[in-house]
Amino acid sequence: MYGIVNKAMEDMVTNLRGRATWEAVKRLAGVDLDSFMDMQPYDDAVTDRLVDAAARLFSLEVDEVLEAFGEYWMLYTAEKGFGDILGAAGTDVFEVLRNVDAMHGRLALTFPDMRMPYMSIDRIDAHSATLHYRSDRTGLAPMLVGIVKGLGARFGTPVMIEQLPRLDDGLPGERFAITLAP
Repeated sequence: MYGIVNKAMEDMVTNLRGRATWEAVKRLAGVDLDSFMDMQPYDDAVTDRLVDAAARLFSLEVDEVLEAFGEYWMLYTAEKGFGDILGAAGTDVFEVLRNVDAMHGRLALTFPDMRMPYMSIDRIDAHSATLHYRSDRTGLAPMLVGIVKGLGARFGTPVMIEQLPRLDDGLPGERFAITLAP
């Protein structure tokens, strides 16, 4: 993953628990770097170890850390200059989710080595939809849950999201039921 992801994790931990806790997370993760470069790719294992260490230090499940990080990611990236790209993707949760692959295409120009997930959305009605998510990375579905909740917060729309059973269609990926508060 690119350094911007690890820097966002650093920012979240530092804001919640302070600089000393971030240093403890890095030590526990075996990450001996003073800082991460936004535009530099790092091995996914570095991010995985940071998430794992944060979960252990905070007495949380990894999935809980990933979900919290996904929600934080939405705020962090908007502050770091990507808010305009997100704004161009849509004016509500479902519109952004429908356009996320196009947004990822634009981001790939800045981050050419980024391995983006793929998403599509099937609207059921004005307040509900099914989100289809595919990624070559495993275990990040909880982060997606947080991202969708973060999108809801960005648009002032409470969101309920629930992971659905996998389809038996032989294709990889996850499905989520999304309901927006009326």
